[in-house]
Amino acid sequence: MEELLPNFLKNRASLTPHKEAIVYKNVSLTFQELYEKAYYTAGVLAAKGITKGDYVAFLVKNDLQTVIALLSLQLLGARAVLLNNRLTTNELQYQIKDSHSFFLIADHDFQAKAEALLHELPSLNVMFKGELKNSPFKQPVVQETVNLADTCTIMYTSGTTGFPKGVIQTYGNHWWSAVGNVLNAGLTDKDVWLCTVPIFHISGYSILIRSLLYGMKIVLHDSFDEQKVLIDVLKEKITIMSVVTAMLQKIEKAATTPFPDYFRYMLLGGGPASSELISSCMEKGIPVYYSYGMTETSSQIVTLPPQDAARKIGSAGKPLFPAQLKIVDDEGNELGADQAGEIVVFGPNVSKGYLNKGAHSPDGWLHTGDIGYKDAEGFLYVLDRRSDLIISGGENIYPAELESVISSITGIKEAGVVGMDDQKWGQVPAAFIVCEEGAELTEAYVLDECKRKLASYKLPKEIRFIEALPRNASKKIVRKTLREWL
Repeated sequence: MEELLPNFLKNRASLTPHKEAIVYKNVSLTFQELYEKAYYTAGVLAAKGITKGDYVAFLVKNDLQTVIALLSLQLLGARAVLLNNRLTTNELQYQIKDSHSFFLIADHDFQAKAEALLHELPSLNVMFKGELKNSPFKQPVVQETVNLADTCTIMYTSGTTGFPKGVIQTYGNHWWSAVGNVLNAGLTDKDVWLCTVPIFHISGYSILIRSLLYGMKIVLHDSFDEQKVLIDVLKEKITIMSVVTAMLQKIEKAATTPFPDYFRYMLLGGGPASSELISSCMEKGIPVYYSYGMTETSSQIVTLPPQDAARKIGSAGKPLFPAQLKIVDDEGNELGADQAGEIVVFGPNVSKGYLNKGAHSPDGWLHTGDIGYKDAEGFLYVLDRRSDLIISGGENIYPAELESVISSITGIKEAGVVGMDDQKWGQVPAAFIVCEEGAELTEAYVLDECKRKLASYKLPKEIRFIEALPRNASKKIVRKTLREWL
């Protein structure tokens, strides 16, 4: 039986036409104005030959025109293939070919990449966003309803092992992700979500979906800047913001006064954060809700409930209401409290598979490849990626634990840890450290500080001081690069 809902954008424009929908720089649009602009762009894209079911690749930045173009695809029923704009031409070419995208919408800033792609893929129809405003228009066939089983977006995984895979995200996945979030954190008519994360990433795109479903205003930034964040928290009365650890660190450092009472929470995802950072934020009046999720779960799937934020610092929380979670061993047997194993998840917000590569698993449970455990109360603690696990002399060492300890040392800004081959132990930890400006630390000092909190087998056997950690567009540490540096 098909599950149908009214078209998200058209229905929202009908329900609350005059409510402010989005603010970008000095431009503000209501939901009705946003619909009208998306409708016009849908007509332009229809004239270009885009119809329901087509895959349309996006090589874009955060701005208002990107939002309008993405929403226009929802009106047409076409599918957005969201490309990471930091990828090389060869990497982009693979994803465009793999997704069978015959159309590419690009920013002029990426003209060189777009032209290189066109040279390699002559049949690719390249459109630059700025040209859409003055192109021929054809009356679009607007999808009055959406089937929750239909594909809305494709986002490629980072490809830490092998080629990247296109995660299929349906309208139902996005719908249930938004429902799960609001059941966990609530909603007020004053809520305003600040988006400084990339829209081509699930953390950014999910904010657009929530805006339509909640009738909530979003404030969009073209990139992250902690000073602009602090300004807009006051100017636009921001109540919620999505951040990763590196962003939260900068905000915490830049904030000299407590956040206003109307600010409800920072939704923290994208990898582990130290308990010291979260505690420091709370002391500064910056509420933080730690969450766990991925592209395959259409954003968060586990979030620390507000009432437990202080009591369970370091935990990702419990599954959102529509979702399920368990910890299993290598044979798939469910483990008990405080036993570390692979995190597997299930729910209507979980993608059913990868484009052209079939389902994740026959039973619908997604094996995340992440290692964690649940405590006696059912709260999840994420330890690390299985692929990043360091096995030293038979002992499991989690890089995230070491990074948390090292980052808490005075004078250290951030740290990245990977396994290094060792003839005696198999692997040993190696740490890459970025110091605070003006700090002059030695390897001996760092080791002495680590000895206070870490068992001897966990101590880094090599320490390198570097200027910056390699990070991907999601601000996650690229451990593959660190291993190459070794």
